[in-house]
Amino acid sequence: MLVSEVMLQQTQTSRVVEPWKRFLQHFPTPAACADAPLSSTLTLWEGLGYHRRAKSLHGAARMIRDEFGGTVPSDIEQLRRLPGVGDYTANAVASFAFHERVAVLDTNVGRVLARAVANRELRASEARVIAHELLPRDGATAFNQAMLDLGAQFCKSTPLCSTCPVMKVCKWTNEGGDDPAPNSAGVSRPQSAFHGSDRQVRGRVLALLRERHLSKGALSRSVSDVQPGRLERILDGLVNDGLVEYRGRTIQLASS
Repeated sequence: MLVSEVMLQQTQTSRVVEPWKRFLQHFPTPAACADAPLSSTLTLWEGLGYHRRAKSLHGAARMIRDEFGGTVPSDIEQLRRLPGVGDYTANAVASFAFHERVAVLDTNVGRVLARAVANRELRASEARVIAHELLPRDGATAFNQAMLDLGAQFCKSTPLCSTCPVMKVCKWTNEGGDDPAPNSAGVSRPQSAFHGSDRQVRGRVLALLRERHLSKGALSRSVSDVQPGRLERILDGLVNDGLVEYRGRTIQLASS
């Protein structure tokens, strides 16, 4: 569950399924991931992007091994201590893996709350309070999954109100007005365009380094459409993020 939630951050489910299966085949336990070099995690991250998440997951595996006896903690505060784990991921793991009575609030759920429950734009703090107040005494895990599915399948950015199962009790449907969902809940930020971005070039560089170590000259020739100054800046960023390292005259995926 922890692996899937980290992979799903800013990434569509359809892109996560196969990498998730591949990752768990290689690393069936946190200790297996922690004992392997970071480069192994980065290699298995192929196709997912936002590679700092891979480094965070590797760091989380090491913390779980060293501080939690190799077992993913169920406590919310302990989960939040793990690298790369914020409020949403901690609550999602606590709810879906350990059936804790905590609310899971993402963009999908935020739209449902703003439209069906409040019919107004919600601040993040308001959305968290409402999400918690809605939790049933029993069956909170199933309720959280239902809310996520409701937002993903019906209460979309362009909502499917006519077929929505909560249409009759939806405040926005009954009261009307402007759509309150955009910008509500503050649980996600729009992504910048990918094509031509530094993110795309970073992904190309990491893909090349998954195959083999390269000199800076060979790497520059492999991405010849990228200006040298820009490539240098992107390499510096990857080094600073702990994703690649220099070994003598070659560049490789970070090993530790």
